[in-house]
Amino acid sequence: MDESDDRWIAATASALLAAEHENVPVEVLTRRLPGLRLETAYRVQADIVARRIAAGARVVGHKAGATSKAIQEQAGVDEPDSGVLLDDMVLHTGSAMHRSVLMQPRVEAEVAFRLGSDLSGPGLALEEARAAVKEVFLALEVIDTRFTDWQVTIADSIADNASCARVVTGPMVALEPDLDLAAEPVVVSVNGTAVATGEGRAVLGDPLRVLVWLAGRLHRFGDGLRAGQLVLAGAVHASLPLEAGTTVHAHSPHLPPVELHVR
Repeated sequence: MDESDDRWIAATASALLAAEHENVPVEVLTRRLPGLRLETAYRVQADIVARRIAAGARVVGHKAGATSKAIQEQAGVDEPDSGVLLDDMVLHTGSAMHRSVLMQPRVEAEVAFRLGSDLSGPGLALEEARAAVKEVFLALEVIDTRFTDWQVTIADSIADNASCARVVTGPMVALEPDLDLAAEPVVVSVNGTAVATGEGRAVLGDPLRVLVWLAGRLHRFGDGLRAGQLVLAGAVHASLPLEAGTTVHAHSPHLPPVELHVR
């Protein structure tokens, strides 16, 4: 069946939703279709999101993925991707999560935003993006794959909603005019031991550039970023395995810390 066929899109979306629901992974798409187009992968993602909305979920924002060299090298990709954040994926700092509800989870620390105004269109200036931000915060993104392993292409990840499973939000603070997010160092600890670090500049040179990229990508599909939405800018370090019995903590000099307990 042609990958662009509506029936293939629907069947693939059904298989990925079933994999998540049943906790049983499926074969990596590009092993059967090596030439899977990104456009087609985004159609699968949109089908999955539409079904989850129909079942009662609500869109609360977007995530950008593979925005840092560390993640691009780890994943073997050379461009970012994006996914959709739904309300049932969001946890607040200090929350506990059961490892058993996910399949192959990993965790990433990120700079994230809550928008105060809409942001749309191609070729936005960095200052336009900054002006649209109401609050900034640290987040832990729990990524997972519904495929048999992490040997996936960017097309596979996109179809799988950019591998996003959960988002843990830290306390949100106003984006002060003099705060240089590119220079903000983030330290990640597991059970009290520092295991990773990275600066904001790791993601496209400045986390605010992710807003520019994402607004441009969404604009091509007649969409945009909306006031009140959350946006994850992508990991500032290579992702880490997420194991039961651990506490993951991220902190930086100017943003409140964020923490997740894994049972």
